[in-house]
Amino acid sequence: MEPRIVLSGLVFGESVRWHEGQVWFADWGAHEVVRLGPDGVREVVLTMPTFPFSLDWLPDGRLLVVSSTLQRLGPDGALVEHADLSRLAAGWNELVVDGRGNSYVNEVGFDLMSGAEPATGTVALVTADGEVRRVADGLWFPNGMALTADGRTLVVAESYRNRLTAFDVDARGDLGGRRVWADCGDGVPDGICLDAEGACWYADVPNRRCVRVAEGGTVLATVDVDRGCFSCALGGPDGTTLFVVATRWDGTGRMFEGDPTGQLLAVEVDVPAVAPPSPRGY
Repeated sequence: MEPRIVLSGLVFGESVRWHEGQVWFADWGAHEVVRLGPDGVREVVLTMPTFPFSLDWLPDGRLLVVSSTLQRLGPDGALVEHADLSRLAAGWNELVVDGRGNSYVNEVGFDLMSGAEPATGTVALVTADGEVRRVADGLWFPNGMALTADGRTLVVAESYRNRLTAFDVDARGDLGGRRVWADCGDGVPDGICLDAEGACWYADVPNRRCVRVAEGGTVLATVDVDRGCFSCALGGPDGTTLFVVATRWDGTGRMFEGDPTGQLLAVEVDVPAVAPPSPRGY
């Protein structure tokens, strides 16, 4: 599996997504939310004041972006507050939305950019009717998150524990049944996505690769690249294109120095993306 370069010149790509026939991603260094249409035209959808930020969509198609708070893209192209998260934490890292309109967001628990001592982070839930509550804690650098097609399992990458952790999702959206979904060995999972066979792809920065792993930890496939992989998503017309955002990584102090090295890559794989999370069964 040999990746091809779709787009170069990204400052620092993250949070790659496939949505309604287009590739979306966040460029933290440029402070932009970007989409790339089938014609290859690059469009800046939003400019964000700070980073990190992540994106996903409500079941009705409205775009959500989480950063210091959870915001929603309005019909006039401006962001409006979707939920106030300030009482739980000041900054947020990743976002995933289920088929009922519930949003899960996470925060790492310490100021990475200032070199603070690592501490555990949390996952919060914003329900479809606007209630905000913490639903998990004690996670070592919670990073990418993904939901199974039935919406009953949430998988979270714990980058500082080299593992994927799973939770059962109940009818209220609360999390329980915490367990190690996969021990990644020397792998450092960042952004993740699930496929139709229930396996998980994770992006790995220090090992410069994306890895497909089964529940239990068996490695099924590996895509090696020449720079750190920060996020991955399955998409394309058949759902069998793995999109990856990758950047040369020299540590937090040099994230935005020098010429941009970020790329959007694509590689064809055998198993398509998992179906979007459904509200069925609740």
